[in-house]
Amino acid sequence: MSSESKSKPPVEAPKLPARLTELPGPIGLRDEDSVRDARIAGVAIEGQEASRVSFERVSFEGAVFRDNDLARLELTDVVFDRCDLSNARFGGANIHRAEFRGCKLMGLDLSDAMLRNVRFRECQGEYVNLRFADLKQVLFEDCFLRRADFYTAKLQSVRLRRVDLDGAQLAGTKLDGIDLSDCDFNTLAVEAEDLRGCIISRGQAAVFANLFGLVLKE
Repeated sequence: MSSESKSKPPVEAPKLPARLTELPGPIGLRDEDSVRDARIAGVAIEGQEASRVSFERVSFEGAVFRDNDLARLELTDVVFDRCDLSNARFGGANIHRAEFRGCKLMGLDLSDAMLRNVRFRECQGEYVNLRFADLKQVLFEDCFLRRADFYTAKLQSVRLRRVDLDGAQLAGTKLDGIDLSDCDFNTLAVEAEDLRGCIISRGQAAVFANLFGLVLKE
């Protein structure tokens, strides 16, 4: 077993039943609506506003979820596969055992959200907003997160593999134990005191030196 797997347990996968009920569109959402044990494929759910909507054991496939304002959204055992969630507002969401595969997440608002056991794989997440979010057991893999906003986010057992973080906002976010060595960036917004314990590559050392006005001498 690798040292990484010892220190960071694997992200739990969503637990979906073998059979799900097909839920056709159109789908309207109201406050405190609950959707369970469903498959939602090729359906557009756009521009809706509701609070405390919950999805449990749901598979979204090729669904369009753009521009929704769903405050305090609850997602448990949910998969988004090739979905478009651009500019959706999920402030204060509670997300547990979820996976986003090949999704468009441009401008997605997850500020103040709590994420537990969540995997983002091959997602386009430019400008995604994770301000003040609380992330534990979260994996970003092969994702485009340019100019993402992690301002004052809490990161615990968060892994970033082959992630483009150029221009991301990380000020106020403690990076102790966070491995950025596999990430791509030319600049980051970060504070020196938050870098203690952060893991970077030798090549990235020059980037951080430039950020803080240091001169590296060969």
